[in-house]
Amino acid sequence: MKFFKMQGLGNDFVVFEGPTQLATERIVALCDRRTGIGADGVLVATRLDDAVQMTYWNADGSVAEMCGNGLRCVAQLAMRNGWVDPRGFTVRAAISDHPAQRVGADLVRARVGTAATLAPEVSSCGVEFHTVSIGNPHAVTFVDRVADAPVRTVGPDVEVDGQFPHRTNVEFASVRARDHIDLRVWERGVGETNACGTGAAATVFAAHQRGTVDNRVTVSLPGGDLLIEIDGDAVWMEGPAEFVYTGTLPTT
Repeated sequence: MKFFKMQGLGNDFVVFEGPTQLATERIVALCDRRTGIGADGVLVATRLDDAVQMTYWNADGSVAEMCGNGLRCVAQLAMRNGWVDPRGFTVRAAISDHPAQRVGADLVRARVGTAATLAPEVSSCGVEFHTVSIGNPHAVTFVDRVADAPVRTVGPDVEVDGQFPHRTNVEFASVRARDHIDLRVWERGVGETNACGTGAAATVFAAHQRGTVDNRVTVSLPGGDLLIEIDGDAVWMEGPAEFVYTGTLPTT
C-alpha cells in the first residue's frame, strides 16, 4: 500500500491515493510519532472525472470537514500525477469545492472556503474569543505576543468547551501590522501544530471583521508564512505543499 509523506509549513500528513478505506485505529497508529509514520493527520486523494476528492482525518482518528494545508498537499499530488490542469482545477472536500492552481514550483493557491462569524465574542476559560466557521469551527483570540500565549493550557480546554458541540480549533493571534499577523494554533483532535491553513484563514477573517487588518495579510506561524486574502466572504490562501518521501505499508 503506497503512501506519500507530505507537509505544508511543517503541518505533516500521510497521504494515500484513493479510493481507500481506513479504520480509525489504523489512522491513529499511522500518525503516532513513536511507533508509526508520524503525522498531524491522514489524507486520501481520489481522482474524479472533473476534480480531485479529498478526505481528511485528524491524528486522533476523527473525520474533519476541511484542512487548509492538507488541501494544498492534495492539490500538489493531483498536479504531480497529471490528474488535473495546474492552471486551474477543483479539490472536492467533505462539504464544499475549492478552486486551486499552481503559482510556483511548490506553491499552491486555493480558496479555503466561505467564512462567517458565528459570534463576535464568546467567553471560555476566562478568555474572549471570536468564533468563525470556514467549513470547520474556529475560536480566535487576540493577544499581545503569541510567544506568551497559553496555547497548551487554554487551548485544550477551549477545544472541548460545551459551547462547541463538535469541538473547535483554537487560535492565538497577534496583529503585527495591517498586513501581518503572528499566529499559533491548537488544532482540534491534534494539539498544537506548526501551521493550520484554515486557522490562518479564520484569524484573518476575524481580524478583518474587527477592522484591524487589510484584505491581504501574511500570517506567520511556527512553520512559516501563509498569504491569506479576503474577497468578500471568500478566503483564499497561498503557500507551499511539499513531498517529503514515499513508502509502502502492509495492506493489513
